[in-house]
Parts: sequence; structure tokens; C-alpha cells
Amino acid sequence: MQISIYYTGEFGRKVIGNIVNSSTFCTSCGELCDHCREKKRSYADQIVDIYEFPADLPQFIEEPEEYLPENMDKCDLLIAMDLHPDILSVLPRMAEMSGAKAVIAPIEVPKLAPAGLVQQVKETLESKGIDCEFPKPFCSLVKTGKTLIDEFVDMGFGRPLLVIEVDKERNIFTHARVLRDAPCGSTWYVAKKLGWSDIEIYKETVSGAHHAYPCTASMDKDPQLKDTILHEAGYIIRKSVEEAARIKNDNEDENVYSEDEK
Repeated sequence: MQISIYYTGEFGRKVIGNIVNSSTFCTSCGELCDHCREKKRSYADQIVDIYEFPADLPQFIEEPEEYLPENMDKCDLLIAMDLHPDILSVLPRMAEMSGAKAVIAPIEVPKLAPAGLVQQVKETLESKGIDCEFPKPFCSLVKTGKTLIDEFVDMGFGRPLLVIEVDKERNIFTHARVLRDAPCGSTWYVAKKLGWSDIEIYKETVSGAHHAYPCTASMDKDPQLKDTILHEAGYIIRKSVEEAARIKNDNEDENVYSEDEK
């Protein structure tokens, strides 16, 4: 599968770094790094085109197609991240120009992707026979029966999936292995922090690691989620840990954040 990535800002760079999995991508552990990601496959050979839109575009763009790259390499899957709303409005045109058969446009910042605009773009893409998903956030992406998008999830990117080993006598996690990573790469760091930590404080451990990585999703309240996208991402990784460790959360509404997240 050939993948093109069009983006603005730090989040897109993180996703690209995670897909490529270069030796210098993850620096979260600093001097304590044990190179845990070395066995993780790189998909650099499947990326055919990368284009970063400038962050200082005008607030309103009357002719957004004028800002598109002149040449777009042909691809199967187009990933578009944190685009200016007016650029997002011509995403179907970008998909046509690149020959994409599927599009993933994650929503990490509410103001960049108003619900009405997303619905309009979705309907236009589908009318052209182009599969699409708009996961909010990117780490909520799961298989939906759309071939190319499911293939991307099978590559190991989307809603986090882990295997966790526990020592019940000492009530600790002994090891956590990543089967599917959040597209930004944060799941590996969370897994590393879980190792040899107390099960009793798993919520604090997960929340602290997720925040420290750091998750770059917006702290602005999303009208549809009625919460921030950053918090939604935090709930997702915590739920993934609970499922992997078979932990029953008796209070699903109890949310644990680090002090910086409150």
C-alpha cells in the first residue's frame, strides 16, 4: 500500500516519525532508553509523498486549491492531519489529484474540523467512491470494513492494543507489549512506564505517561465529545490497559489526570 501524508504542525511530524520508526524518533525515556522500538517495523518504504502546509496561512482562504502542492504522487491511502479548515474543504480534490482510494483525516483540534465541514467533506468523498474515516482522536481508529483503512490498522496503528503480564502475588505489572500503537507513538512509552509498576495506581501511571509523552491533542472542549480531545485520548489508552490487564473499572466516570491536565 502506498501512503501520502499531508499535514500541518507537530502532530503530523510525530505520526510520520512513528510510521518511519527512525532510531531518533522516540526520545521520551532520555538516558534511560533501552531501544525497545528496535524490533518495531518501519513502513518508510510505503510512504510515497509528504507535504507540510505552513502554519501561518491566512485566517480565511478564498481559493484553497491555490495552496495545494503542484504535484502529488499517486497513492492508495491519503492521511491528512491538522489542515486549515479551508484546505480541509478541498480534501476531496486532493484525493482525486493523488488517486487515493481511501482517506484518513483524524480530528485532533476541534476548531480545525467543525462537524458541518467534516460531514460535507465525508459526503463528497463517499460520492466519489473514496473510503474515508475521521477518527477523533486518531488513536480511536479501528477496523471498519474499509479495505485500505483496515490495512493501515493492521500495520499496527490506531486504537492501542497491548498484551500485559502481571504478578498477582506482588500486585504489579511485569511487562507490557504493544500490538497496536497510537499513531503518534505514545503507546510504547505508556507500556514502558507500566513495567514493574503497582497495579493499584495504574490510572495515575497511564495518565502521567500519556501526558508526559506528550499527547498533543487539543485541550479545547469539543462540542460533540463534550470534553477535550486530549482527555478522550487519555480515556482510550486507559481503557486499552484495563482490557489487556483484565482490570474492571468499577467507576467508568472516574477520570484520573496529572495536575498539568486539570
